[in-house]
Amino acid sequence: MTILLISGSPAQPSSSSRLLQHIGERLAVLGHRYNRIHVRDLPPRALLHGLTEDPSVQRALQAVRDADAVVIATPVYKASFAGILKAFLDLLPQDGLAGKVVLPIATGGSQSHLLALDYALRPVLQALDARHVLAGIFATAQQLQWNEEHGLLLALPIAARVDGGVAALSQALLPRHGELNDFQSA
Repeated sequence: MTILLISGSPAQPSSSSRLLQHIGERLAVLGHRYNRIHVRDLPPRALLHGLTEDPSVQRALQAVRDADAVVIATPVYKASFAGILKAFLDLLPQDGLAGKVVLPIATGGSQSHLLALDYALRPVLQALDARHVLAGIFATAQQLQWNEEHGLLLALPIAARVDGGVAALSQALLPRHGELNDFQSA
C-alpha cells in the first residue's frame, strides 16, 4: 500500500510540512511506503491555469491516482486552507480521491482556526469522492517546536492526536472484510 503525502504549504520550511514529514516517518516505522508532493514545487502557471498537460502536474496527478491513501497538510490562513492547495485539488477529476483514505492535517496561529479542517477542507475532500476522510489533526505553532538537533517536538496533546491519526490510517489500509489481499489472490 502506498501513501501520498501532499504538502500544501507555500513556504519551506513550514510547520505543516514538518508535521507532515513527521507523520510520514511514523507511517514508515509501521511498514508503510510513502511518496511526497510539495504543491509549491509545481509550476505556478500550470496550477493557476489548470494546465494538466504540464509534465510536472501529470506526474503529481498520477501519484494521487497511484496512492491508496493520502495525507494532506496545509497551513490555515483566514479560516481556510492554503490557496495553492486548492489550486492543486481543483486539478483532480471529480472522483480524484475515489477509494482513498485521507488524513487531513493543518497548522495555524491559534485554536480559533481549528474548524477550518471540518468546514473548509473536509467538504472538498468529500466532494472528490474520498472513501473515508479520517478525523483531522490541527496544531498551533506553539504545539510544534522545531529543534535543529532533535527535529520536530510535539506537545503531548498533539503527539496523542498524531498517534491516533497514524493508527487510524494504518488500520484503514488493512484489507477490509471480504477483500482479498495480495497473498490471497496469488
